[in-house]
Amino acid sequence: MKRMFPFIILLLDIGLILYACASSEIKPVKVEMVAKPAVSGAGLWDYLRELNYAKNWATWPGKTPFYPGAQPHGSLLVTYVNDQALGAIEWKKGMLPDESIVVQENYTPDKKLAALTLMYKVKGYNPDANDWFWAMYQPDGKIQAEGKVEMCINCHGAKKDNDYIMTAPLK
Repeated sequence: MKRMFPFIILLLDIGLILYACASSEIKPVKVEMVAKPAVSGAGLWDYLRELNYAKNWATWPGKTPFYPGAQPHGSLLVTYVNDQALGAIEWKKGMLPDESIVVQENYTPDKKLAALTLMYKVKGYNPDANDWFWAMYQPDGKIQAEGKVEMCINCHGAKKDNDYIMTAPLK
């Protein structure tokens, strides 16, 4: 009988757990999924607005809002990154993974939003430029440039060894 006692206790514990689980009210969890953004200026704009990136994404680690910028981006910058990019930046991976998005708000010296620029890494999109899709928007969302933008590629190409990223070292 002494040998059976631990087994009986275990069965009673399992029974109590099952009873507690069955009798408690289980509420469904609503998970909102947002589809991967389309590889287009309009698709990315819609994606950014739907996700409310400025509220829900992190700013570039170590960069305070309104840090000094340079042309053509503006005098002051705020740079946001999605989770894919954030992890690679924090862990100094040397490259950002596919589906990384870097959004840069470009401001005038008096902190007026002048433009929004972004880089979106899409596997196979443009292997010659590390698969980056580039876009520039006016504050109202009007697309000024999108796609394989030569001006962006040529300028950021100076940091080809840093995955075309100029904000900070990735290693």
